[in-house]
Amino acid sequence: MTRRSTFLAVAVGILATACASGPPFIDQMQPQAIDMAVRRGQFEMNCPTATGELINRETIQPPIQTVVYTGPVRAEYTVGVAGCGRRTMYIVICPDNGSNNCFAGASRTVVQ
Repeated sequence: MTRRSTFLAVAVGILATACASGPPFIDQMQPQAIDMAVRRGQFEMNCPTATGELINRETIQPPIQTVVYTGPVRAEYTVGVAGCGRRTMYIVICPDNGSNNCFAGASRTVVQ
């Protein structure tokens, strides 16, 4: 096998691997983000039957991007939680840093 055909075989293998990486990060983390908001809403509203609905989602680029350091890309979800005559919205942030951990910020509004 010549050097050129070896290089071509390696390049095709790398490209095939890159195409099979799975769904985008924002799609992967969406169920976990909704679950996080629902659990927090159930606790804060004292309503174990509360349910969640995705309102909005977007990918946030890192605020710091240098040659030496780049922060993680984050997925931001706005999730509405309703139950027991109340409803509220949470902002859930999921950083793409390999940890698969999300956190729900404070509720935006509570309607009774």
